Amino acid sequence: MSVTRIRFFAAARAAVGRDAFDVDARTLGAALDAIPVEDAERWAALRGRCSYLVDGISTKDAATPLVGVGLVDVMPPFAGG
Repeated sequence: MSVTRIRFFAAARAAVGRDAFDVDARTLGAALDAIPVEDAERWAALRGRCSYLVDGISTKDAATPLVGVGLVDVMPPFAGG
């Protein structure tokens, strides 16, 4: 088992309804699919526009492996972004 903490910021936090979740998933996409969200419509609209910091490395690729990854930060577009 490889648990990864997923942290949400700003609009992503509002859509998901929590600051963080721990998930056991092999890829970023699978991890994001496994998260229960409060506002599924808002999250679906936002998810593809977010950037993801996987142990500090930026990606938008849902196929990014999470095996051995401790932390993913979900960063929605901010003002001007």
